[in-house]
Amino acid sequence: MRLLIMGAPGAGKGTQAAKIAEHYGIPAISTGDIFRANVRQQTELGKQVAQILAAGDYVPDELTERIVVDRLDQPDAADGFLLDGFPRTMHQVDALDDYLTERGRQLDAVLVLAAKPEDLIGRLLKRAEIEGREDDTEETIRYRMEVYQRNTKPLLDHYDQAGLLVRVDGLGTTDEVCERIFAALDAAVDGRAAAGNDDRP
Repeated sequence: MRLLIMGAPGAGKGTQAAKIAEHYGIPAISTGDIFRANVRQQTELGKQVAQILAAGDYVPDELTERIVVDRLDQPDAADGFLLDGFPRTMHQVDALDDYLTERGRQLDAVLVLAAKPEDLIGRLLKRAEIEGREDDTEETIRYRMEVYQRNTKPLLDHYDQAGLLVRVDGLGTTDEVCERIFAALDAAVDGRAAAGNDDRP
């Protein structure tokens, strides 16, 4: 399975990514984790990332893409992966499409954990209170939601047109959401296979 997972802040992507990866026997690849690992290991890419982050800038698309491609070329990702946090821009979408096409591969699905913003804001405010995250005010959380919605819409439209989008209700217990995800992903992949579109290696 080659999957992407998307969802607004507070949707539970990290928790579900780990469960999905274990269920399908594929690595969960988080761009944040990749950045931190490269910085910690002081690789050439890591040194570049560290300088950019220290200056308070965003890591450019091209550098992010190089780091992700390097990770996807590792042996454990040969038969599948779950990408979390990538792609974030249409430039990155195109880069991933090109990477897969060059290797004769395709995505199986793009999973979206869907939830109403107000529900997620309430969840994040409660978490901030419990964990003492003073920076997570309602104003900052609402701004993050707006940025996510604005930046992610073109990506979701792209994958929707490609017939890859799988939306799952992200509210409920961890196990409830997990069961919905597995059922939706299996149905989507089985549906494409039955339609004769599942010719990917």
